Amino acid sequence: MFFKFRIVTQSFFTTEISDPRFETHGLRHITVKSPALGGRGDISVFVPRGSEGISHLPVAILLHGVYGSHWSWAYQAGVHLTAQKMIDQGIIRPMLLAMPSDGLFQDGSGYLNHTKAYYENWIVQEVPQALRELLPAVTEKSEFYIAGLSMGGYGALRLGAKYPQRFKAFSGLSSITEFVQLADFYEPGTFNKLAERVETPESVLEILLAQRENLRPFRFDCGTEDLLFSANQQLSEALNQHGIDHIFEAKPGGHTWDYWEQNIEATLRFFNGYPS
Repeated sequence: MFFKFRIVTQSFFTTEISDPRFETHGLRHITVKSPALGGRGDISVFVPRGSEGISHLPVAILLHGVYGSHWSWAYQAGVHLTAQKMIDQGIIRPMLLAMPSDGLFQDGSGYLNHTKAYYENWIVQEVPQALRELLPAVTEKSEFYIAGLSMGGYGALRLGAKYPQRFKAFSGLSSITEFVQLADFYEPGTFNKLAERVETPESVLEILLAQRENLRPFRFDCGTEDLLFSANQQLSEALNQHGIDHIFEAKPGGHTWDYWEQNIEATLRFFNGYPS
């Protein structure tokens, strides 16, 4: 089963990108008017030092969790500093990091299509398109990967599985695995606002099973003190029962930025192992 993009667009009505003169540590910021969102969408981008002149730069899309936005991975986990260090040490090849907002619906959109806004399409179609239009190093030949934490892990595992034609590999950290788990993170009494608007609540396991013939390499990890650890462990056990290859790592830690800062390196190493 291959999922098709719902929206086809070749350009945005407006695009804005930060001036490189004012960048720090290779971070720049993009805002586009998104047909999928029905408004503006933001993307933070890390362009690694030493990638100048490289064509077809690979791209890892990193999805944030509830309450956060496009700046979360950089300014709460320093992921761009981790990536630059790994590139400088020759552990991974130069790789661009793209960190979009989830669309900013309530406490989190779930990266699911809603009745009036298509957050899945924003991530899968429009974010790559914006990068190609605004960054010369990103082209139609660039390889794309996707990862995320918590709600972002829920998005990355689902979208990585649903769109193998887009993503070469995918990874989740401390991932929500079922739509209803989002309720544990929503402001009390407000989860129904999300549930009413989501077109199709999705299960990570069900998507992986439906796509089992098309799956790209994937991994996920979770801290043993995390409230989502049991769900992640159960997901791995179910995948084993169905004979679906994957990597699951249980590591010390909880549902915290300290955990994600320490463990994103495993995801970047994993992506580096799947070039063309």
